[in-house]
Amino acid sequence: MSDSQTAPSVGSEAPDFTLKNQFGEDVTLSSFRGDKNVVVVFYPFAFSGICTGELCEIRDNIAGFQGDDVQVLAVSCDPMFTLRAWAEDQRYDFPLLSDFWPHGTVAQDYGVFLEGGGLAKRGTFLVDKDGKVAWTLVNEPGEARDFSGYHEALAALRSA
Repeated sequence: MSDSQTAPSVGSEAPDFTLKNQFGEDVTLSSFRGDKNVVVVFYPFAFSGICTGELCEIRDNIAGFQGDDVQVLAVSCDPMFTLRAWAEDQRYDFPLLSDFWPHGTVAQDYGVFLEGGGLAKRGTFLVDKDGKVAWTLVNEPGEARDFSGYHEALAALRSA
């Protein structure tokens, strides 16, 4: 990660973005404001071992991640067609967003882009209904994330 990149801090405005999902449809973070909290999950590569395990955990426990008041948006620097093949292969029914071009721009905005590898770190950002960052966790590419902090932060948002 270059020195100019910093992850948004808790309480700050989440950087807005519009990216294509696995079907080529635009998905805009700010379109969920006032309606849903959003968990933005950056991951290095489709079809890789740890990434598949993490997104399968989301898929297999979707009620704990996504519902009437929260939306999962999974983001990588993979091309849209790769994401579509992976979503079909793994039966992911939440949006997989392509930060492919301009390459890694959104990952850079979130401070999780690794320039040398052209990939995103494992960054997780819970964005509240007002568009503010409520919780963050950033792991290196080879480190699997622990979603327990996310579940605690989401529970706190829901009870507020």
